[in-house]
Amino acid sequence: MRKQAQPAVETAFLNVQNAATYLGISVNTLYIWRHRRQGPPSFRMGPGGRVMYRRDLLDAWLTEQQEADSRSNPVLNPLNKPSQSRSPRRAA
Repeated sequence: MRKQAQPAVETAFLNVQNAATYLGISVNTLYIWRHRRQGPPSFRMGPGGRVMYRRDLLDAWLTEQQEADSRSNPVLNPLNKPSQSRSPRRAA
């Protein structure tokens, strides 16, 4: 009889390495963003002060990034705005 693969348990909290993999970026980039107070929210957990990320906040942060990008959000795309008419130039 063949063993069935057990589904992976999705954790609510990710360490720096797993968060970087989840976001598709390098660990170094995630550390730089944290140092500059950019990027997704993080916190320290436990007595050792291990840096952690909540998966739901990573997803929310990614959504915010997508909505703030004019390529993803048609409302922000300058090509979707009506053209403005210019007044004729005056002769000098």
